[in-house]
Amino acid sequence: MKRINLKLNVILLTILAMFAAMNSYSQQTREEIPAKYKWNLTDLYASDEAWRDAVESLTLKLDEVEQFKGTLTKSASNLLKALEFNTELSKEASKIYLYAGMNSDLDTRDMKYNGMKQELQSLFSNFGAKAAFIQPEILAADWETIEGFLKEEPKLEIYRMGLENMFRTKAHTLSEAEERIMALSGMVGSVPQAVYGTFSNAEMPKPEVTLSDGSTIAIGSAEYGRYRASSNRADRETVFNAYWNNFAKFKASYGEMLYGNVKSDIFNARARHYDSSLEASLYPNNIPAEVYHSLVDNVNENLPAFHRYLKIKQRMMGVDTLKYLDLYAPVVKDVDLKYSYDEATTLILEALKPLGKEYVSTVEKAVDERWIDVYPTPGKRSGAYSNGAFYDGHPFILLNYNDLYDDVSTLAHELGHTMQSYFSNKTQPYPTADYETFVAEVASTFNEVLLFNYMIDRVEDDDVKLSILMEWLDRFKGTLFRQTQFAEFELKIHEEAEKGKPLTGDEFSEIYADIVNRYYGHKEGVCHVDDYMHMEWAYIPHFYYNFYVYQYSTSFTASISLAEKVMSGDKQALDNYIEFLSAGGSDYPIELLKKAGVDMTSTEPFEKTIASMNKVMDEIEKILDKKEKE
Repeated sequence: MKRINLKLNVILLTILAMFAAMNSYSQQTREEIPAKYKWNLTDLYASDEAWRDAVESLTLKLDEVEQFKGTLTKSASNLLKALEFNTELSKEASKIYLYAGMNSDLDTRDMKYNGMKQELQSLFSNFGAKAAFIQPEILAADWETIEGFLKEEPKLEIYRMGLENMFRTKAHTLSEAEERIMALSGMVGSVPQAVYGTFSNAEMPKPEVTLSDGSTIAIGSAEYGRYRASSNRADRETVFNAYWNNFAKFKASYGEMLYGNVKSDIFNARARHYDSSLEASLYPNNIPAEVYHSLVDNVNENLPAFHRYLKIKQRMMGVDTLKYLDLYAPVVKDVDLKYSYDEATTLILEALKPLGKEYVSTVEKAVDERWIDVYPTPGKRSGAYSNGAFYDGHPFILLNYNDLYDDVSTLAHELGHTMQSYFSNKTQPYPTADYETFVAEVASTFNEVLLFNYMIDRVEDDDVKLSILMEWLDRFKGTLFRQTQFAEFELKIHEEAEKGKPLTGDEFSEIYADIVNRYYGHKEGVCHVDDYMHMEWAYIPHFYYNFYVYQYSTSFTASISLAEKVMSGDKQALDNYIEFLSAGGSDYPIELLKKAGVDMTSTEPFEKTIASMNKVMDEIEKILDKKEKE
């Protein structure tokens, strides 16, 4: 089956508003929101009944896979028939799952669509068990035989990439019986993530707090995201204390969830004869483990640059001690950068013009034809993502838009994912249309770079310029340093578990405390990290995605390098970039980026990113010095 991709954004859970009262949409039900701001899921299926018919039709076809058993390597035509059969099934399965999954995301409290997802997961797992013979049977032949088939039957060429990779990873492919067991294990391996999602989004109790204005509110993820950006420090303190101490009440349960997921990763790695969970995650995409380790090492060596950022934030806020709870608060007084969704789309369309007419016109279509579900509503999945799994249709974007400039940037980010899916699906045959996360975040961050440069070039007021510069600097914090902080934590907990150490909520908190305190210079007095923040690991859904987060950081460095070339007016750089967006999974991620113009096995992208960050900080300090002299 083709992997079902959810392209998650850099700050997956917390792109929310400063004050609920400033945006009435945050209080509205779905019925109260105009249709133009909501998904049109009839693009997938006209109704739940039509979806059910599609599921039944697909179910009848699944058993047909067994007709190919024992025939795959007897002729080129036999191999082609089997692969084409799998392609058609996969396309329909992706569409079916997309409909159930996105309906569930619109209201995580509605168990109907959650049940539909579970039904499909069981169905696909059973199919995987029946189709377990395919890969071992192909690998039983030698590559020369398969190469001969490719030359004999031109229609097989679109499967070359997958077949070559299959033979490259041959040492990690098991026997038919073992592959069947591995496929069936997917029914239980996904349980920790499913439990985490349901509990965190739908069932975790919300603590109540009383704010400085006398109002009493329940603090869930949406409220936390809103009030952590409050300009009132006392309110932030209240909200942080309540929110994180509430997580601590469920430390043992969150520990079991995450440890269960780590054990699942280890099981898969050892069953497939990998030396580690990290290798098992990276090797199928031909990404050297050194890329991961190099990222962590480079970020740790450049923590002084991060600490410089934190000291600038302290200076701008005018506080004696910068605290972790200050990191999302506004730093420029009397500047409230708020943009309605319609204003945001206008800004983004202007900012993206360097990418050409087709790019911009497709973004307009995404806005006008309801590819985007815009506003937060009760029960809606928090955060944002783009899903490009509807190959014969169009991508979809989920937002929780609350009128902050940060939300404008998030929309630009998700449109980057959407456009990569659009170009890949349009250009590539289905077997090579899907692309890996390692390259996915390049397209999204690239759009953020264009938006930042568009905005900063048109702002003259120093306070507004400072606000936008700091927002962009916050992206370096959130994408390069924070995501690498998560990546280091994820690596550490897997390494500890692989040594045989059992992990509980207490151990996770201890490991996280060591990393977060080091990154934020807690002991050096750069930024004070309260003890309750040691529970933050329980808040991050990415830890259930098998070494996912490091790719945000690597992609950020790649996008900085590529965007500079395109913005310089280099037409060849633009052509290379559009070709990159259109390449899908037609080559390995490292090679696709090399063709686009950036070598991720070198230190150059990281060095350019740190230089860019320092340039922004130089500009901020220049404006601050000027203002202090006035």
